[in-house]
Amino acid sequence: MGKDNSTRQDIYTRITNQIIESLEQGIKPWTQPWNAAHAAGHVSRPLRHSGEAYAGINVLTLWASAMSGNYTAPIWMTFKQALALGGCVRKGEKGSPVVYANSITRTEADETTGEDTDRTIPFLKAYTVFNVEQIDGLPAHYYATAAQEQNPDQRDETAERFFAATRAEIRHGGDSAYYSPALDYIQMPPFEAFRDAQSYYATLAHECTHWTQHANRLDRDLGRKRFGDDGYAREELVAELGAAFLCADLGLALEDRADHADYIGHWLAVLKEDKRAIFTAAAHAQRAADYLSGFQAQDVAVA
Repeated sequence: MGKDNSTRQDIYTRITNQIIESLEQGIKPWTQPWNAAHAAGHVSRPLRHSGEAYAGINVLTLWASAMSGNYTAPIWMTFKQALALGGCVRKGEKGSPVVYANSITRTEADETTGEDTDRTIPFLKAYTVFNVEQIDGLPAHYYATAAQEQNPDQRDETAERFFAATRAEIRHGGDSAYYSPALDYIQMPPFEAFRDAQSYYATLAHECTHWTQHANRLDRDLGRKRFGDDGYAREELVAELGAAFLCADLGLALEDRADHADYIGHWLAVLKEDKRAIFTAAAHAQRAADYLSGFQAQDVAVA
């Protein structure tokens, strides 16, 4: 048991330190790390070799690895998967960590009654993957380049439908973007006031992630008591990651917002104090993204 706990803690520490290293360099590893040079780049979530998207903490670790390695392709696979596809990881290439979380059920005798009871035991397993740009000999489509990008200053119909389906109250006007928990509405500057459409939707994704914290939705309370405290920093981190996940799913670029540069110090303090904080934030962000995406299925069913 002690060895399992030690191994799990090593995983938490390794991945948290990877995120801290990026933040200390002033880089947020959840900002889109690849560009439209790759055909799959418009998806921008890291993908398994099968095309399935990674989720939660694995999104952050692979984004961070893509940034440090300057990879434009969002596709990753294990050494064995590369071999099975006819490829070979180049000698000297360093892999990137990902984790697999699950649980097992064990039947044990109750100490009091002697009856058999089932106990669920969670576990976390780490393994290593490589970006396709670290691998030679793969089928051509893994290296495919992208078609011409769309005009970023036009409204994106997919994004418009996505946010409209949430039925969130989104008000436009003024020069501030925020979510009001007390009145349960999102305030956004006019679309025209943003530098480009990407910036508008990224900001809206951030505020919609905040919107999911309401008691009638995900009921997320991270202990915020006042502006700038530990709970505030944790909620802002969730909103940052939620926006990153949503933009990735919608094929939108996520660029740094000037007003969030000040948060990096707060996030560093939280992450250095609690090695599980980034895992928790990523899990909350994934739940928020899944919750918001769930409205799409409802919208299709109604239609």
